[in-house]
Amino acid sequence: METMTAMMERNTAATNTPGAGTVRERATGTRAARYLLAGLRLALGWIFLWAFLDKLFGLGLATEGKNAWINGGSPTKGFLTFGATGPFQDLYQGIAGAAWADWLFMIGLAAIGTALLLGIGVRVAAAAGGLLLVLMWTAVLPPENNPFMDDHLVYTGVLALIAVTNAGDTWGLGRTWARLPIVKRFGWLR
Repeated sequence: METMTAMMERNTAATNTPGAGTVRERATGTRAARYLLAGLRLALGWIFLWAFLDKLFGLGLATEGKNAWINGGSPTKGFLTFGATGPFQDLYQGIAGAAWADWLFMIGLAAIGTALLLGIGVRVAAAAGGLLLVLMWTAVLPPENNPFMDDHLVYTGVLALIAVTNAGDTWGLGRTWARLPIVKRFGWLR
């Protein structure tokens, strides 16, 4: 897949064609797209990292201090016990509060958020984040305000978009990360 940088270079080197816009217009549009995608990556990274921090420390927004993980609370118990609905309700209620579920959930939130904010391992973070979001979507089927669509699926689509466009290269460490030998060898780590 062509990177955003390669597309910009190709667009800048292209000649003007009638009706296609000037080289400058195309380059500016590509630059704007890179910045927009980087902003979306940072926003989603913060959403995941904030969820981790709030559940860890009970910062009082979604999680009260007394229910913080560091105070013995469970990051999965409340939602999976009382919020799960639909065809998978029994499954989710069965794992609510399990230590392994708490650890996987919290490690996932922290790792996904950190990777997205830094712009490293964005493809892996997007895949893991998409999986987590789809699982959260299945926990509340059907969604409250729509027959099937909700923010979990929209965020999953945005994660896929930032993964395939190398959005970690802009306002992130993606280019540096991509030069590591292991990342060069295994492109899915990008």
